[in-house]
Amino acid sequence: MNREDVNMLRDERNASPRRFSNWDPNDSFFQQYHRLSPEEKENLYRSMPIDGNDRPPSSSAASSSSASSVRLEAIRTANMSRTNTNRINHQESHPNALDRIETHRTQHSGTVGAIKSRKSTQKEIPAMGAGKPYPPMLPEMEEYVVEFDGFDDPRHAQNWPMRKKLIIGVILAYDALAATMGSSIFSSGISGVVETFHVGEEVGTLGTSLFVLGYAFGPIMWAPMSELYGRRLPLVIAAFGFAVFAVGVAVAKDIQTVMICRFFDGVFGSCPLAVVAAAFADMFDNKVRGLAVAVFSATVFMGPLLAPFIGGFITISYLGWRWTEYISAIMGFSAFALITIFLPETYPPIILVNKAKELRRATKNWGIHAKQEEIEVDFKELITKNVSRPMRILFQEPIVLLITLYMSFIYGLLYLFLTAYALVFQGKYGFNEGVGGLCYFGMVAGEVIAFIVVVIQNPAYTRKLEANNNIPVPEWRLPISIIGGVLFAGGLFWFGWTGFEGEKIPWIVPTLSGLFTGFGIFTIFLSLLNYIIDAYLMFAASALAANTFLRSGFGAVFPLFATYMFDGMGIQWAATLLGCVALALVPLPILFLLYGKKIRAKSHFAPAPDIQQDKRRDEEARGVADSDGSVPSEEAEKKDA
Repeated sequence: MNREDVNMLRDERNASPRRFSNWDPNDSFFQQYHRLSPEEKENLYRSMPIDGNDRPPSSSAASSSSASSVRLEAIRTANMSRTNTNRINHQESHPNALDRIETHRTQHSGTVGAIKSRKSTQKEIPAMGAGKPYPPMLPEMEEYVVEFDGFDDPRHAQNWPMRKKLIIGVILAYDALAATMGSSIFSSGISGVVETFHVGEEVGTLGTSLFVLGYAFGPIMWAPMSELYGRRLPLVIAAFGFAVFAVGVAVAKDIQTVMICRFFDGVFGSCPLAVVAAAFADMFDNKVRGLAVAVFSATVFMGPLLAPFIGGFITISYLGWRWTEYISAIMGFSAFALITIFLPETYPPIILVNKAKELRRATKNWGIHAKQEEIEVDFKELITKNVSRPMRILFQEPIVLLITLYMSFIYGLLYLFLTAYALVFQGKYGFNEGVGGLCYFGMVAGEVIAFIVVVIQNPAYTRKLEANNNIPVPEWRLPISIIGGVLFAGGLFWFGWTGFEGEKIPWIVPTLSGLFTGFGIFTIFLSLLNYIIDAYLMFAASALAANTFLRSGFGAVFPLFATYMFDGMGIQWAATLLGCVALALVPLPILFLLYGKKIRAKSHFAPAPDIQQDKRRDEEARGVADSDGSVPSEEAEKKDA
C-alpha cells in the first residue's frame, strides 16, 4: 500500500460517493488505514500478494493496467492490522468497483495539468530566503488531503436537495437558451444589416455563420478551464463576455465591427454548450442524468428555432434590427446575474478546494489542501489534450468519424432551415419576418414530442442499466435514432414538395413537416451524443470536442450556400437532394447497432467495460462448467480451438 493507491480510491470516492459506498459503505477502509503507523503501512504494502492469477480481465483498449489491476486486487483483499491479524471490515471485492476506480484514475490523469511537466520538475527551486533552510516534508502527506465525509456528505453536488438542484438546473438551462437564441436571432435582421451597411446578402449571412464558427473554437478554452477551476468561473466569465459582445454588435458603426463581435459572441456563447452538461453530470447520478441532459439538449435545439419569430417582430417594428442584439445582451446580462448570485460550484474537486481553504483559515494549518491544488498547468499539455487528441480520435476512430459526419449534416441543416423557411414562408406565402418565424413552431412541437418519448423510455433504460450492474451498453442508445433518421428524411421531402408552390397548398402543410424534422433532429442528436459518451467514457470529452469542432463548421457553412442552392435547383429539388442524403445516412446507426461492439473491441480509445464484463461472465461460466465436470478441460480447449 502506498500513497498512489490511496489517491486512486479517494478519487473514485470523490467522483461518485454513492457509487463508491456500494463497495465500502461504512468508509472503513480509509478510517482504519489512517489509524496505522507509517511502519505498519509499509509492512502492509510489502506483504501484499502479487499473483498473476489475481488479475482481472482487461480489454485490448485498456492502458497499461495489468500491474495496477494486481495492485488494486491486493488493496481490496489484503489484511490490514497492527499485528497482521486484524482485517479491514468492508464488503467483498467486486470487479465493477475495480473498473470504476481504474477509470477514474485515468480520468484524473487526463485532466490538463494533473501531471507535472518535465520542464517544471527540472526548474531550479528558489531559496526560502532570510537564510532559512527548507522545512521538513509533512510527516504524512495523505493526512493533510481533504476528502468528502462519506458517500452522503451534503457538500457533494449529488447529495444536494432536489429542490436546490432543480433551481440550479433552470438557471443553467436559461444560460444555454440565451446563448443558442443569440446564434439565430441575428438572422431575422440580416435584411436590415444589408440595408444599413450597403453589403450583399452573403455578407449579412456571415453574421450567423461567424457566430456558429465561434462555437467550434470556444470549447478549446472553456472545457479545460472547467476542469481546472470548476464550472462556475467559466460560466460567469462567458455570460458577461456574451452580453458585452452582443452590445458591440448592436452599436456597431461598420460591418467589420459586426462580424468581429459576432464571432467573439459565439466564442463566449459556446461555454454553456461545453460546461452546462458537465455541471448536470456533477449534480445527477446515472439514473437521472439522462433526463437532465435531455432537458439541456431541448434548450440547445429549441433556442435557434424560437429566436427567429422574436427577432422577426422586432425587426419589422420601429425598434429595428439592432434591438435583436439588445435583447440578446439583456438575456446575457440576466444570465450573468443569476449565475453570479445563485450558482454554487458543482465540480467535486473544486468543492474540496473550497473546503480546504475553509479548514486552513479555521485551523491555521497551512498544510491542509485538496488534491486539485497539486495540479500545475502546462501549456504544451493543454494543446496536446485539447487539440491533438480530439483530432486523432476523430480520424482514427471510425465510430467518432462517421457519427460526427452524420451529426454535422443534421446540425448544418438546423441553421440552413433559417434560410429555407424564409424562402418558403416569406418568399412563397408572403409572410413578414415575424409571422414567418412562427412557422418554426412545427419543428419545436416535434422536438417536444421527442423529449416526451425520451422521458417515457428512460425508466426502461434505467432497469436495463441496473440489471447490467450499472454498466452501460452504448448500443442501447441507437434504436430511437434509426426511427428519428427515417422521419427526418421524410420531413425534408414533405417540406420541399408541399412548400414550393406557395398558396396552392395551405401554409399549414409545410409547417407540419416540422413535426418530423424536429423529432428527427432531437432524437438523432441526443442518442448519438449519448452513444459517444457511453462508448468512450474517459475520452468522451476529446471525442465530443472533435464532434463539436466539425459540426460547428458545418453549421457555419450551410447557411452561406443555402440561398444559391434553393434558388438554383428549386425548393422541391433542393429539399429532395438533402432528403436523399439524410436517407443515405440512416443505415449508420443500424451498422453500429449490429457491429458496434466488435468495432469498439478493436478501438485504441474505447474502454468497453461492457465487453470486459461479457468476458468475465464467459470465463465464470466456463469455470463453473469445468468444476461440475460436465465438460473436461482438455475437451473444452479443443472445442474452443
